[in-house]
Parts: sequence; C-alpha cells; structure tokens
Amino acid sequence: MDPSLLIPTPDSIPVQWGWLHFFFILTFVLHLLFMNAMLGTGIIALVKSLKGTRQDLSIAKEISLKLPYTIAFTINMGVAPLLFIQVLYGNFIYTSSVLMGWYWLSIIGILIIAYYSAYLFDFKFDTLGSARSVFVAVCVILMLLTAFLFTSNITLMLTPEKWTRYFSNAGGTILNLSEPTLIPRYLHFVCASIAVGGLFLAIVGKIKTKIKAEKGNGNFEEMISSGMKWFSYATLVQVIIGFWFAASIPNDIILLFLGGSSFATLLFFSGLTGAGAALFFGFNKRVWPSTGAVVFTIIVMVLMRDMVRAAYLNPYFTLSDLKVEPQYSPMIIFIVTLIAGIGLIGYMLKLATKQKEVS
Repeated sequence: MDPSLLIPTPDSIPVQWGWLHFFFILTFVLHLLFMNAMLGTGIIALVKSLKGTRQDLSIAKEISLKLPYTIAFTINMGVAPLLFIQVLYGNFIYTSSVLMGWYWLSIIGILIIAYYSAYLFDFKFDTLGSARSVFVAVCVILMLLTAFLFTSNITLMLTPEKWTRYFSNAGGTILNLSEPTLIPRYLHFVCASIAVGGLFLAIVGKIKTKIKAEKGNGNFEEMISSGMKWFSYATLVQVIIGFWFAASIPNDIILLFLGGSSFATLLFFSGLTGAGAALFFGFNKRVWPSTGAVVFTIIVMVLMRDMVRAAYLNPYFTLSDLKVEPQYSPMIIFIVTLIAGIGLIGYMLKLATKQKEVS
C-alpha cells in the first residue's frame, strides 16, 4: 500500500508557517533544557542515594529539593512545543499518537506517579532512610519510560510506511521497535540529560558558593566537582552515541550534513565544535563556559533534528504545503503571554531563592 494514502489532509494554520516554526524551535529548546536537567539530576540523585556516603547523600538531598521544581517546569514548558508540532505536523503526530494510543495516554498516569515519588523523595528525605532510593528510582524509571514513549512516537511520526501495521494491530499498542534510529536516538537523549544534569548540579553549587561563601556552610566545591565529572564523561559518551545515531539515519538524509546542503553541513560542524568546546571546558571544570557551549550545542542539535524531520517527511509533505487562513490575534496573545510568563517565572525563582536563603 502507498503510505501517502494513509496521511490525513493537514489543517489550515492561522499565520505563516515560519512564525509557528520559530516559536516551536524556541520553546522546544527551553523545554529541552529543563527536561535534561530534570532527568539528569534524577539519575545522579539515584546513584548518590544508592552509594549512601555522607557526601553523596548531601548532594542527593540538594537534588531532592530541586527535582519537583524541574519536573513542574519541564511539563509546563513542554506544552507549547507539543502544541506547535501538532499545528505544523498534526497530520503525522496525531496519527502516530493514535497508533500507540494506549501507551501515549498512559503517559499522564506515569507522570503523576513520577511527580508524587519526587515529592516524597524531597519531603521525606531524612525520615525515609535507605528507602529514599526506592522513591527516586521509581521517579527515574518512569521518566525514562516517558522519554522512550516520546521517542517511539517521534520515530513513528517520521515513518508513515510503518503505519500499515495498523491493519494487523488496530488496538493502539504499536511501538516503533524495528526502527533503526530508535535506540541510538533514545540513548543520545538520555546521555545528554545526564550531562546537563551534572552541569545543572555544578551551576547550583557555583551559585551557592557565591551566596554562602561568608557563612562557611555546605560542601559546594564537592558539588561543583562531582557535577562537572558527570557532565564531562556523559558528554564524551554522548558524542560516541551521536555518531551511532548519525550512522542509523538513511544515507540520503545524513549526506545533507556532509556537503549535500551548505546550511546542514554548517550545522553539523558547528555541533561538533560545540561538543568539543563542552568537553574542553568540562574536563577543566569551567562551569560558565561549559554552560554557554551546552546552550549553543543544544540549539544547533535542535536545528539539525528539525532538518532531519523535514528530510524524512519531504516525500510526503513540506511545511510550505500548509494553507494559511489569517487570524493573527491568537499569535499576538501567545507572544505577550510567553514574555510575561518567562518574566513571572524568573521573578518567582528569585523569590524562592531568597526565601530558601533566609530559612
């Protein structure tokens, strides 16, 4: 069967697709930063809790205080890019979501349990004793499961030729397990999360060192050192997995980044440069330069994945195919709300920081 016959007709959009695409990239980058910090620090907290030394538990407790916040920010910052991808690629993402419908709908319950486990890990950290490892393990495992389901959905969205499996499995339980890019794409994301989680831990230690230096409390140098080790070695592993991920992509698409497209090639070598800079600064324990390198690399990687997505779907659809029925007021309201929301979040974080320092 011709897979194109299974692709629904796309809905019209209210503004030119370039606007929607810009805000999709912007909000997705913000979402990734929070999501990586959330999963990465969760994994680090689990390892530290299992090791159980005084130093490790001190770092695990520090992470426990931040984990519920990072989960909340991750979920809330994920709404916008999810909506934008549904507007831009709704005829693909809705179809893939229906094909794995049972798993996709289960994400709501999975996240609720993960969130509750994170709160118990935070509020009952001291009273739980060694049982604290169970709650952070539940949280981490469920977050890893959520990430796998999202990865499966995205790969299924990009391969309409796999949709014919619906005729032999109409129960909404299709996972794209035969897709060659699924595992390397997933592991690439997980390693990136561990790296950013380590960097986030080092940033927290750096900020606390500056704020509390005169008080002489807290072993924040150890937090910085540990965080940068996690960041550096996870980044090194991520680079290796990144080449595996690239090798799993069809040749005609990967060749775009090796001279087939000037912009794609520029992005590819920019990504390698960013990763190299992150490794250099990371192993030298330079927190702020590492942060700059990571933000730059994440932006480049998001743009590269966007080009890969477009190349996968190009035989069936391009964003220029979308019909525009002008209605600009929702976009204006979104922009105003986004700016106000980011400002409000920054103000809330400032107040929360001050309150914790006073207590």
